[in-house]
Amino acid sequence: MLTIAVTILLGGLAIGWIVSEDARTRRRRAQILKTPFPKAWRSILKKRLPYFKALPTDLQLQLKKHIQIFIHEKRFIGCNGFEIDDDVRVTIAAQACLLLLNRETDYYPKLKDILVYPNAFIVKQPQADANGVVWDHRRILAGESWGQGKVILSWTHTLVDAAEPYDGNNVVIHEFAHQLDQEGGQANGAPLLSSITDYPSWSKVLGEEFAALQHCAAHGLPSIFSYYGATNPAEFFAVISEVFFERPEIFYQQHPALYTELSHFYRLDPVSWH
Repeated sequence: MLTIAVTILLGGLAIGWIVSEDARTRRRRAQILKTPFPKAWRSILKKRLPYFKALPTDLQLQLKKHIQIFIHEKRFIGCNGFEIDDDVRVTIAAQACLLLLNRETDYYPKLKDILVYPNAFIVKQPQADANGVVWDHRRILAGESWGQGKVILSWTHTLVDAAEPYDGNNVVIHEFAHQLDQEGGQANGAPLLSSITDYPSWSKVLGEEFAALQHCAAHGLPSIFSYYGATNPAEFFAVISEVFFERPEIFYQQHPALYTELSHFYRLDPVSWH
């Protein structure tokens, strides 16, 4: 009986702590939003992010609020001698928070650190050959998303992609789409949807479109989506998210059912912004 009582007590304390932590988070965020959006940050948005002007006014206001909370809660770390300043924070935060507009969000809850390299970086991954010999496979990357609370970005690629918002390539959108995908566990192209009834349609449409992109990649056929999206369903979701935000008109024209799925997921209609 004593053990049961202790278990119940500890369970109650744990629940109480979670509830109180949620309340503290809400209060802290409300306090952050009482602070006016810094004038210097507005200048950075205008300088670095051409698409910001295209957003409806209500979404501009939302985005600025998200940026304030995101920058307050996430740690930016410079790598290879790269120095972090507000230019870096605001430019990255604005693109990352674009994916959170109109959605209930806890601001990428698993994410703690954003590591920023001055240029593309090298990642070593152990691989085994047919004989079982393990060796380090070196890859040069512009970005990477870890399920263990980290996103890694190249500042050079971040700037280039931000300056050209209509080419369908954006490393920040790509990696933070992975973060959304990873909120439910391993990235698998099936992020947490708003309702369980959304999954059948999502699975059907994205499965068919993924297979179609694999066919295009295998036969060298044209596609508005990078062949990299044919690698696996997780990369497919990240790649189509880039195109959804940056080339919405042609996306909708060529893949209306897929566009509808992403529009429902992100609760946005980028076609209407242009």
